[in-house]
Amino acid sequence: MSSGQPSDSSEPEEPRGAGVRHLDELLREEESDNQEEEEEEEASRSRPPSPPPERRGAPDLDSAGEHAPGSACRSAGLCDSLFSWLWKRTVRRGPFVDPARDNFRTMTRLYSSMSPATDSVNLSTQTHGAVFNLEYSPDGSVLTVACEQTEVLLFDPVSSKHIKTLVEAHEDCVNNIRFLDNRLFATCSDDTTIALWDLRKLNSKVCSLHGHASWVKNIEYDTHTRLLVTSGFDGNVITWDTNRFTEDGCPHKKFFHTRYLMRMRLTPDCSKMLISTSSGYLLILHDLDLTQSLEVGSYRILRARRAPLSTDTSSEIRKLKSQDSQSLCFLGLSPRNSLEVLTPEIPGERDRGNCITSLQLHPKGWATLLRCSSNMDDQEWTCVYEFQEGAPPRPPVSPRCSLRLTHYIEEANVGRGYIKELCFSPDGRLICSPYGYGVRLLAFDERCAELADCMPVRTALLREVRSIYSHSDVVLTTKFSPTHCQLASGCLSGRVALYQPHF
Repeated sequence: MSSGQPSDSSEPEEPRGAGVRHLDELLREEESDNQEEEEEEEASRSRPPSPPPERRGAPDLDSAGEHAPGSACRSAGLCDSLFSWLWKRTVRRGPFVDPARDNFRTMTRLYSSMSPATDSVNLSTQTHGAVFNLEYSPDGSVLTVACEQTEVLLFDPVSSKHIKTLVEAHEDCVNNIRFLDNRLFATCSDDTTIALWDLRKLNSKVCSLHGHASWVKNIEYDTHTRLLVTSGFDGNVITWDTNRFTEDGCPHKKFFHTRYLMRMRLTPDCSKMLISTSSGYLLILHDLDLTQSLEVGSYRILRARRAPLSTDTSSEIRKLKSQDSQSLCFLGLSPRNSLEVLTPEIPGERDRGNCITSLQLHPKGWATLLRCSSNMDDQEWTCVYEFQEGAPPRPPVSPRCSLRLTHYIEEANVGRGYIKELCFSPDGRLICSPYGYGVRLLAFDERCAELADCMPVRTALLREVRSIYSHSDVVLTTKFSPTHCQLASGCLSGRVALYQPHF
Protein backbone atom coordinates (compact mmCIF):
# COMPACT_ATOMS: atom_id res chain seq x y z
CA MET A 1 0.00 0.00 0.00
CA SER A 2 1.32 3.38 -0.97
CA SER A 3 1.22 4.98 2.47
CA GLY A 4 3.49 2.31 3.91
CA GLN A 5 0.80 0.86 6.18
CA PRO A 6 -0.82 -2.55 6.12
CA SER A 7 -4.54 -2.65 5.53
CA ASP A 8 -6.86 -3.21 8.47
CA SER A 9 -8.96 -5.53 6.34
CA SER A 10 -6.40 -8.33 6.31
CA GLU A 11 -8.21 -11.64 6.76
CA PRO A 12 -7.02 -13.77 9.70
CA GLU A 13 -5.77 -17.23 8.95
CA GLU A 14 -8.16 -20.18 9.09
CA PRO A 15 -8.24 -21.55 12.67
CA ARG A 16 -6.94 -25.05 13.08
CA GLY A 17 -9.20 -27.84 14.25
CA ALA A 18 -7.26 -28.52 17.42
CA GLY A 19 -7.77 -24.99 18.65
CA VAL A 20 -11.52 -25.11 17.95
CA ARG A 21 -11.93 -28.49 19.67
CA HIS A 22 -10.46 -27.12 22.88
CA LEU A 23 -12.50 -23.91 22.87
CA ASP A 24 -15.32 -25.21 25.06
CA GLU A 25 -12.85 -26.70 27.50
CA LEU A 26 -10.95 -23.41 27.79
CA LEU A 27 -14.06 -21.32 28.18
CA ARG A 28 -15.51 -23.64 30.87
CA GLU A 29 -12.43 -23.06 33.00
CA GLU A 30 -12.61 -19.27 32.71
CA GLU A 31 -14.16 -16.86 35.17
CA SER A 32 -15.67 -14.70 32.47
CA ASP A 33 -17.81 -11.60 32.85
CA ASN A 34 -19.23 -11.79 29.32
CA GLN A 35 -22.67 -13.43 29.76
CA GLU A 36 -24.51 -10.36 28.51
CA GLU A 37 -22.22 -10.15 25.48
CA GLU A 38 -22.91 -13.79 24.62
CA GLU A 39 -26.69 -13.25 24.89
CA GLU A 40 -26.44 -10.28 22.51
CA GLU A 41 -24.46 -12.35 20.02
CA GLU A 42 -27.05 -15.16 20.24
CA ALA A 43 -29.87 -12.70 19.61
CA SER A 44 -28.05 -11.15 16.66
CA ARG A 45 -27.62 -14.58 15.03
CA SER A 46 -31.36 -15.21 15.28
CA ARG A 47 -32.12 -11.99 13.39
CA PRO A 48 -31.96 -11.97 9.59
CA PRO A 49 -28.67 -10.56 8.35
CA SER A 50 -28.69 -7.01 7.01
CA PRO A 51 -26.51 -5.83 4.15
CA PRO A 52 -23.33 -4.07 5.21
CA PRO A 53 -23.39 -0.28 4.93
CA GLU A 54 -21.15 1.42 2.42
CA ARG A 55 -17.89 2.54 3.90
CA ARG A 56 -14.86 4.43 2.75
CA GLY A 57 -11.42 3.15 3.48
CA ALA A 58 -10.61 -0.11 5.20
CA PRO A 59 -13.57 -2.11 6.57
CA ASP A 60 -13.80 -2.74 10.28
CA LEU A 61 -13.23 -6.08 11.95
CA ASP A 62 -16.81 -7.33 11.76
CA SER A 63 -17.19 -6.52 8.08
CA ALA A 64 -13.84 -8.13 7.31
CA GLY A 65 -14.74 -11.26 9.24
CA GLU A 66 -18.31 -11.70 7.97
CA HIS A 67 -18.33 -10.39 4.41
CA ALA A 68 -14.85 -11.00 3.07
CA PRO A 69 -14.62 -13.45 0.11
CA GLY A 70 -14.47 -17.07 1.17
CA SER A 71 -15.69 -16.38 4.71
CA ALA A 72 -19.34 -17.42 4.30
CA CYS A 73 -18.62 -20.91 5.59
CA ARG A 74 -16.97 -19.41 8.67
CA SER A 75 -19.58 -16.78 9.58
CA ALA A 76 -21.97 -19.32 11.12
CA GLY A 77 -19.29 -20.53 13.51
CA LEU A 78 -17.63 -17.17 14.09
CA CYS A 79 -18.29 -17.16 17.82
CA ASP A 80 -17.18 -20.80 18.07
CA SER A 81 -13.73 -20.05 16.71
CA LEU A 82 -10.98 -19.54 19.27
CA PHE A 83 -9.08 -17.28 16.90
CA SER A 84 -12.14 -15.11 16.21
CA TRP A 85 -12.88 -14.94 19.92
CA LEU A 86 -9.35 -13.71 20.63
CA TRP A 87 -9.38 -11.40 17.63
CA LYS A 88 -12.56 -9.66 18.79
CA ARG A 89 -11.18 -9.22 22.30
CA THR A 90 -7.79 -7.82 21.38
CA VAL A 91 -7.82 -5.98 18.06
CA ARG A 92 -8.64 -2.26 18.25
CA ARG A 93 -8.77 -2.32 22.01
CA GLY A 94 -6.16 0.39 22.53
CA PRO A 95 -2.81 0.15 24.34
CA PHE A 96 -4.23 -1.37 27.55
CA VAL A 97 -6.33 -4.52 27.85
CA ASP A 98 -9.40 -4.21 30.03
CA PRO A 99 -9.07 -6.68 32.94
CA ALA A 100 -12.82 -6.53 33.66
CA ARG A 101 -13.63 -8.12 30.29
CA ASP A 102 -10.67 -10.20 29.23
CA ASN A 103 -9.86 -13.54 30.79
CA PHE A 104 -6.15 -13.97 31.21
CA ARG A 105 -6.10 -17.67 32.02
CA THR A 106 -6.75 -18.44 28.37
CA MET A 107 -4.18 -15.87 27.24
CA THR A 108 -1.61 -17.35 29.59
CA ARG A 109 -2.29 -20.85 28.27
CA LEU A 110 -1.85 -19.61 24.74
CA TYR A 111 1.48 -17.97 25.54
CA SER A 112 2.69 -20.96 27.54
CA SER A 113 1.82 -23.34 24.68
CA MET A 114 3.95 -21.53 22.11
CA SER A 115 6.65 -23.53 20.40
CA PRO A 116 9.54 -21.95 18.46
CA ALA A 117 9.36 -24.65 15.81
CA THR A 118 5.77 -23.89 14.77
CA ASP A 119 4.81 -20.60 16.38
CA SER A 120 7.69 -18.29 15.41
CA VAL A 121 8.22 -16.39 12.18
CA ASN A 122 11.68 -15.21 11.19
CA LEU A 123 11.88 -11.76 9.63
CA SER A 124 14.72 -11.16 7.19
CA THR A 125 16.96 -8.67 8.99
CA GLN A 126 20.26 -10.53 9.04
CA THR A 127 22.08 -8.02 6.84
CA HIS A 128 21.25 -5.01 8.99
CA GLY A 129 23.29 -5.75 12.11
CA ALA A 130 22.13 -6.34 15.67
CA VAL A 131 18.56 -5.52 16.66
CA PHE A 132 18.64 -2.99 19.50
CA ASN A 133 14.95 -2.13 19.84
CA LEU A 134 11.48 -3.26 18.72
CA GLU A 135 8.38 -1.07 18.83
CA TYR A 136 4.77 -1.63 17.76
CA SER A 137 2.52 1.21 16.71
CA PRO A 138 -0.26 1.85 19.28
CA ASP A 139 -2.84 0.12 17.05
CA GLY A 140 -0.54 -2.88 16.49
CA SER A 141 -0.53 -2.47 12.72
CA VAL A 142 3.22 -1.84 12.30
CA LEU A 143 6.32 -3.35 13.90
CA THR A 144 9.44 -1.19 13.69
CA VAL A 145 12.97 -2.55 14.13
CA ALA A 146 15.97 -0.43 15.17
CA CYS A 147 19.14 -1.87 13.64
CA GLU A 148 22.81 -1.49 14.38
CA GLN A 149 23.66 -0.67 10.78
CA THR A 150 21.91 2.73 10.61
CA GLU A 151 18.59 1.39 9.30
CA VAL A 152 15.00 1.09 10.50
CA LEU A 153 12.82 -1.75 9.21
CA LEU A 154 9.02 -1.79 9.14
CA PHE A 155 6.90 -4.96 9.07
CA ASP A 156 3.24 -5.90 9.08
CA PRO A 157 3.14 -8.07 12.24
CA VAL A 158 -0.05 -9.90 11.19
CA SER A 159 1.15 -11.08 7.78
CA SER A 160 4.90 -10.87 8.67
CA LYS A 161 5.47 -8.98 5.43
CA HIS A 162 8.15 -6.38 4.97
CA ILE A 163 6.71 -2.90 4.43
CA LYS A 164 9.65 -0.52 4.16
CA THR A 165 13.33 -0.09 4.96
CA LEU A 166 14.49 3.36 6.01
CA VAL A 167 17.94 3.21 4.45
CA GLU A 168 20.47 5.33 6.33
CA ALA A 169 17.85 6.54 8.77
CA HIS A 170 20.82 7.75 10.83
CA GLU A 171 24.57 7.96 10.43
CA ASP A 172 25.24 5.51 13.28
CA CYS A 173 23.46 2.79 15.28
CA VAL A 174 19.72 3.26 15.76
CA ASN A 175 19.04 2.73 19.45
CA ASN A 176 15.39 3.38 20.21
CA ILE A 177 12.02 3.98 18.51
CA ARG A 178 8.97 5.64 20.04
CA PHE A 179 5.53 6.17 18.50
CA LEU A 180 3.88 9.50 19.29
CA ASP A 181 0.59 8.29 17.76
CA ASN A 182 -0.48 5.77 15.11
CA ARG A 183 1.34 7.68 12.36
CA LEU A 184 4.20 9.73 13.79
CA PHE A 185 7.25 8.09 15.40
CA ALA A 186 10.72 9.13 16.52
CA THR A 187 14.08 7.38 16.33
CA CYS A 188 17.34 8.14 18.14
CA SER A 189 20.91 7.18 17.36
CA ASP A 190 24.55 7.14 18.35
CA ASP A 191 24.98 9.96 15.84
CA THR A 192 23.56 12.20 18.66
CA THR A 193 20.38 13.07 16.72
CA ILE A 194 16.67 12.29 16.93
CA ALA A 195 14.56 11.95 13.79
CA LEU A 196 10.79 12.30 13.37
CA TRP A 197 9.04 10.12 10.77
CA ASP A 198 5.51 9.93 9.36
CA LEU A 199 4.18 6.55 8.20
CA ARG A 200 2.24 8.31 5.43
CA LYS A 201 5.45 9.69 3.90
CA LEU A 202 8.49 7.57 4.65
CA ASN A 203 10.67 8.77 1.78
CA SER A 204 12.15 11.47 4.01
CA LYS A 205 12.29 12.53 7.65
CA VAL A 206 9.80 15.01 9.01
CA CYS A 207 12.73 16.70 10.73
CA SER A 208 16.01 16.03 12.56
CA LEU A 209 16.58 17.19 16.12
CA HIS A 210 20.02 18.29 17.31
CA GLY A 211 20.83 18.97 20.95
CA HIS A 212 22.64 16.03 22.54
CA ALA A 213 26.42 15.84 22.74
CA SER A 214 26.69 12.04 22.89
CA TRP A 215 24.80 8.86 22.03
CA VAL A 216 21.03 9.21 22.40
CA LYS A 217 19.62 6.07 24.01
CA ASN A 218 16.03 6.70 25.07
CA ILE A 219 12.84 8.46 23.90
CA GLU A 220 9.66 9.14 25.87
CA TYR A 221 6.55 11.17 25.04
CA ASP A 222 4.19 13.16 27.26
CA THR A 223 0.77 13.00 25.59
CA HIS A 224 -0.59 15.77 27.84
CA THR A 225 1.93 18.47 26.91
CA ARG A 226 3.02 16.89 23.57
CA LEU A 227 6.62 17.12 24.70
CA LEU A 228 9.15 14.62 23.37
CA VAL A 229 11.68 13.66 26.06
CA THR A 230 15.08 12.16 25.20
CA SER A 231 18.10 11.07 27.20
CA GLY A 232 21.66 10.19 26.24
CA PHE A 233 25.05 9.20 27.51
CA ASP A 234 25.93 12.90 27.82
CA GLY A 235 23.81 12.75 31.00
CA ASN A 236 21.22 15.16 29.66
CA VAL A 237 17.45 14.80 29.58
CA ILE A 238 16.10 17.15 26.90
CA THR A 239 12.48 18.13 26.15
CA TRP A 240 11.34 18.96 22.59
CA ASP A 241 8.15 20.90 21.91
CA THR A 242 6.44 19.00 19.07
CA ASN A 243 3.63 21.57 19.07
CA ARG A 244 5.99 23.87 17.21
CA PHE A 245 8.14 21.58 15.08
CA THR A 246 9.18 22.60 11.58
CA GLU A 247 11.44 21.08 8.95
CA ASP A 248 14.34 22.67 10.82
CA GLY A 249 13.49 20.95 14.12
CA CYS A 250 11.71 21.67 17.41
CA PRO A 251 12.31 24.17 20.20
CA HIS A 252 14.12 22.33 22.96
CA LYS A 253 15.70 22.83 26.36
CA LYS A 254 17.73 20.79 28.81
CA PHE A 255 15.44 19.55 31.54
CA PHE A 256 17.79 17.58 33.81
CA HIS A 257 21.36 16.34 34.04
CA THR A 258 22.98 13.50 35.96
CA ARG A 259 26.15 11.49 35.64
CA TYR A 260 26.24 7.87 34.43
CA LEU A 261 22.73 8.05 32.95
CA MET A 262 21.56 4.79 31.36
CA ARG A 263 17.77 4.80 30.88
CA MET A 264 14.92 7.25 31.46
CA ARG A 265 11.17 6.49 31.62
CA LEU A 266 7.93 8.34 32.31
CA THR A 267 5.10 6.74 34.24
CA PRO A 268 1.90 6.22 32.19
CA ASP A 269 0.27 9.29 33.74
CA CYS A 270 3.53 11.29 33.32
CA SER A 271 3.54 12.18 37.03
CA LYS A 272 7.03 10.73 37.61
CA MET A 273 10.29 10.35 35.75
CA LEU A 274 12.60 7.46 36.58
CA ILE A 275 16.28 7.49 35.62
CA SER A 276 18.65 4.54 36.02
CA THR A 277 22.41 4.88 36.18
CA SER A 278 25.40 2.66 35.56
CA SER A 279 26.52 3.35 39.16
CA GLY A 280 23.49 1.48 40.54
CA TYR A 281 21.35 4.46 41.55
CA LEU A 282 17.74 5.02 40.60
CA LEU A 283 16.51 8.63 40.49
CA ILE A 284 12.81 9.47 40.75
CA LEU A 285 11.43 12.92 39.97
CA HIS A 286 8.07 13.21 41.74
CA ASP A 287 5.15 15.47 40.77
CA LEU A 288 6.78 15.95 37.39
CA ASP A 289 6.61 19.27 35.56
CA LEU A 290 8.43 19.02 32.23
CA THR A 291 7.96 22.70 31.46
CA GLN A 292 10.54 23.64 34.10
CA SER A 293 14.25 23.27 33.51
CA LEU A 294 16.08 21.90 36.54
CA GLU A 295 19.53 23.09 37.45
CA VAL A 296 21.66 21.84 40.32
CA GLY A 297 20.25 23.24 43.54
CA SER A 298 16.85 24.14 42.05
CA TYR A 299 15.16 20.92 43.18
CA ARG A 300 14.83 19.13 46.47
CA ILE A 301 16.06 15.65 47.29
CA LEU A 302 13.34 13.78 49.16
CA ARG A 303 13.48 10.55 51.11
CA ALA A 304 17.05 9.70 50.11
CA ARG A 305 17.48 6.06 51.05
CA ARG A 306 20.41 5.27 53.28
CA ALA A 307 22.91 3.20 51.33
CA PRO A 308 26.67 3.20 50.75
CA LEU A 309 27.31 6.10 48.38
CA SER A 310 30.06 6.30 45.83
CA THR A 311 32.52 9.17 46.07
CA ASP A 312 30.99 10.92 43.06
CA THR A 313 27.43 10.69 44.33
CA SER A 314 28.41 11.74 47.86
CA SER A 315 30.16 14.83 46.53
CA GLU A 316 27.15 15.71 44.37
CA ILE A 317 24.76 15.49 47.33
CA ARG A 318 27.15 17.52 49.52
CA LYS A 319 27.21 20.16 46.79
CA LEU A 320 23.40 20.22 46.68
CA LYS A 321 23.25 20.55 50.47
CA SER A 322 25.67 23.46 50.41
CA GLN A 323 23.50 25.28 47.87
CA ASP A 324 20.16 24.56 49.53
CA SER A 325 19.95 23.95 53.25
CA GLN A 326 16.56 22.33 52.74
CA SER A 327 17.69 20.02 49.93
CA LEU A 328 17.49 16.91 52.10
CA CYS A 329 14.06 17.04 53.65
CA PHE A 330 11.50 14.45 54.56
CA LEU A 331 8.14 16.07 53.97
CA GLY A 332 4.71 14.54 53.59
CA LEU A 333 3.99 16.75 50.56
CA SER A 334 6.51 16.93 47.73
CA PRO A 335 7.23 20.09 45.74
CA ARG A 336 7.16 19.90 41.96
CA ASN A 337 10.08 17.92 40.47
CA SER A 338 11.34 16.75 43.87
CA LEU A 339 14.17 14.26 43.46
CA GLU A 340 14.51 10.93 45.24
CA VAL A 341 17.83 9.08 45.11
CA LEU A 342 17.54 5.32 45.66
CA THR A 343 19.80 2.31 45.72
CA PRO A 344 17.42 -0.51 44.70
CA GLU A 345 17.80 -3.64 46.74
CA ILE A 346 19.25 -6.55 44.76
CA PRO A 347 19.05 -10.07 46.26
CA GLY A 348 22.52 -11.33 47.13
CA GLU A 349 24.11 -8.01 46.18
CA ARG A 350 23.89 -6.06 49.40
CA ASP A 351 27.65 -5.53 49.59
CA ARG A 352 28.37 -5.18 45.88
CA GLY A 353 27.65 -2.48 43.36
CA ASN A 354 25.48 -3.03 40.33
CA CYS A 355 24.49 -1.40 37.05
CA ILE A 356 20.83 -0.83 36.15
CA THR A 357 20.91 -1.54 32.43
CA SER A 358 17.21 -1.77 31.56
CA LEU A 359 14.25 0.12 32.99
CA GLN A 360 10.56 -0.39 32.23
CA LEU A 361 7.30 0.63 33.91
CA HIS A 362 4.14 -1.32 34.61
CA PRO A 363 1.44 -0.23 32.09
CA LYS A 364 -0.81 0.82 34.98
CA GLY A 365 1.96 2.62 36.83
CA TRP A 366 2.00 0.23 39.80
CA ALA A 367 5.61 -0.88 39.61
CA THR A 368 8.93 -0.57 37.86
CA LEU A 369 10.87 -3.39 36.21
CA LEU A 370 14.68 -3.36 36.32
CA ARG A 371 17.38 -5.52 34.79
CA CYS A 372 20.50 -5.25 36.90
CA SER A 373 23.98 -6.64 36.45
CA SER A 374 26.79 -6.84 38.99
CA ASN A 375 29.87 -4.69 38.61
CA MET A 376 31.85 -7.88 38.12
CA ASP A 377 29.47 -8.63 35.22
CA ASP A 378 29.04 -12.19 36.40
CA GLN A 379 25.38 -12.06 37.49
CA GLU A 380 22.14 -10.48 36.29
CA TRP A 381 18.68 -10.14 37.81
CA THR A 382 15.20 -9.09 36.76
CA CYS A 383 13.54 -7.24 39.65
CA VAL A 384 10.06 -5.79 40.20
CA TYR A 385 9.61 -2.88 42.61
CA GLU A 386 6.22 -1.67 43.82
CA PHE A 387 5.54 2.06 44.12
CA GLN A 388 4.65 2.77 47.74
CA GLU A 389 2.44 5.84 47.68
CA GLY A 390 0.87 7.60 50.62
CA ALA A 391 3.00 6.02 53.36
CA PRO A 392 3.42 8.26 56.41
CA PRO A 393 6.78 10.05 56.60
CA ARG A 394 9.33 8.68 59.01
CA PRO A 395 12.04 10.49 60.99
CA PRO A 396 15.16 11.47 59.00
CA VAL A 397 17.15 8.69 60.70
CA SER A 398 15.02 6.14 58.79
CA PRO A 399 13.63 7.79 55.66
CA ARG A 400 10.86 6.14 53.68
CA CYS A 401 11.73 4.57 50.34
CA SER A 402 9.02 4.86 47.70
CA LEU A 403 9.98 1.51 46.10
CA ARG A 404 9.75 -1.98 47.57
CA LEU A 405 11.24 -5.09 45.99
CA THR A 406 8.37 -7.55 45.49
CA HIS A 407 9.64 -10.11 42.95
CA TYR A 408 12.93 -11.08 41.37
CA ILE A 409 14.66 -13.83 39.41
CA GLU A 410 18.25 -14.46 38.41
CA GLU A 411 19.01 -14.30 34.69
CA ALA A 412 21.42 -16.06 32.37
CA ASN A 413 24.49 -13.86 32.03
CA VAL A 414 25.06 -14.39 28.31
CA GLY A 415 26.30 -11.65 26.02
CA ARG A 416 28.16 -9.63 28.61
CA GLY A 417 28.33 -5.92 27.96
CA TYR A 418 25.09 -5.76 25.96
CA ILE A 419 21.89 -4.24 27.31
CA LYS A 420 18.92 -6.62 27.33
CA GLU A 421 15.59 -4.82 27.05
CA LEU A 422 12.71 -6.57 28.83
CA CYS A 423 9.02 -5.61 28.78
CA PHE A 424 5.59 -5.98 30.36
CA SER A 425 2.60 -7.39 28.50
CA PRO A 426 -0.12 -4.77 27.76
CA ASP A 427 -2.12 -5.92 30.79
CA GLY A 428 0.94 -6.02 33.05
CA ARG A 429 0.49 -9.67 34.06
CA LEU A 430 3.40 -11.13 32.09
CA ILE A 431 7.04 -10.13 31.80
CA CYS A 432 9.16 -11.09 28.82
CA SER A 433 12.87 -11.19 29.53
CA PRO A 434 15.77 -11.99 27.17
CA TYR A 435 17.28 -15.23 28.40
CA GLY A 436 20.43 -16.30 26.61
CA TYR A 437 19.51 -17.36 23.08
CA GLY A 438 15.80 -17.12 23.78
CA VAL A 439 13.15 -15.41 25.86
CA ARG A 440 11.52 -16.25 29.14
CA LEU A 441 7.91 -15.44 30.06
CA LEU A 442 7.52 -14.65 33.75
CA ALA A 443 4.49 -14.08 35.99
CA PHE A 444 3.94 -12.90 39.56
CA ASP A 445 2.29 -16.17 40.62
CA GLU A 446 1.21 -19.52 39.19
CA ARG A 447 -2.19 -18.10 38.17
CA CYS A 448 -0.71 -15.16 36.28
CA ALA A 449 -2.64 -12.77 38.51
CA GLU A 450 -2.51 -8.99 38.64
CA LEU A 451 0.35 -7.60 40.71
CA ALA A 452 -2.15 -5.80 42.94
CA ASP A 453 -3.91 -9.11 43.66
CA CYS A 454 -0.83 -11.17 44.57
CA MET A 455 1.40 -8.75 46.44
CA PRO A 456 3.68 -10.91 48.61
CA VAL A 457 4.39 -10.12 52.25
CA ARG A 458 8.04 -10.91 51.59
CA THR A 459 10.05 -10.75 48.40
CA ALA A 460 9.09 -13.65 46.13
CA LEU A 461 10.51 -15.32 43.05
CA LEU A 462 8.97 -14.61 39.67
CA ARG A 463 7.27 -17.70 38.21
CA GLU A 464 8.46 -19.00 34.86
CA VAL A 465 5.54 -19.49 32.47
CA ARG A 466 7.49 -20.50 29.37
CA SER A 467 11.00 -20.40 27.92
CA ILE A 468 11.31 -20.21 24.14
CA TYR A 469 14.65 -20.70 22.39
CA SER A 470 14.55 -19.80 18.72
CA HIS A 471 17.63 -17.60 18.12
CA SER A 472 21.16 -18.52 17.23
CA ASP A 473 22.62 -15.54 19.09
CA VAL A 474 22.04 -13.51 22.26
CA VAL A 475 18.57 -11.93 22.46
CA LEU A 476 18.82 -8.19 23.13
CA THR A 477 15.25 -6.91 23.02
CA THR A 478 11.64 -8.07 23.39
CA LYS A 479 8.22 -6.50 22.91
CA PHE A 480 4.57 -7.51 23.29
CA SER A 481 2.04 -6.36 20.71
CA PRO A 482 -0.40 -3.85 22.25
CA THR A 483 -3.40 -5.37 20.43
CA HIS A 484 -2.61 -8.92 19.26
CA CYS A 485 -1.64 -12.07 21.11
CA GLN A 486 1.89 -11.75 19.75
CA LEU A 487 5.43 -11.36 21.00
CA ALA A 488 8.57 -10.20 19.16
CA SER A 489 12.26 -10.64 19.98
CA GLY A 490 15.48 -9.49 18.31
CA CYS A 491 19.02 -10.77 18.70
CA LEU A 492 22.64 -9.78 18.25
CA SER A 493 22.97 -11.38 14.83
CA GLY A 494 20.08 -9.29 13.45
CA ARG A 495 17.26 -11.82 13.47
CA VAL A 496 13.72 -10.91 14.55
CA ALA A 497 11.29 -13.64 15.64
CA LEU A 498 7.52 -13.28 16.04
CA TYR A 499 5.68 -15.64 18.37
CA GLN A 500 1.95 -16.23 18.38
CA PRO A 501 -0.27 -19.18 19.35
CA HIS A 502 -0.47 -22.10 16.96
CA PHE A 503 -4.15 -22.78 16.24
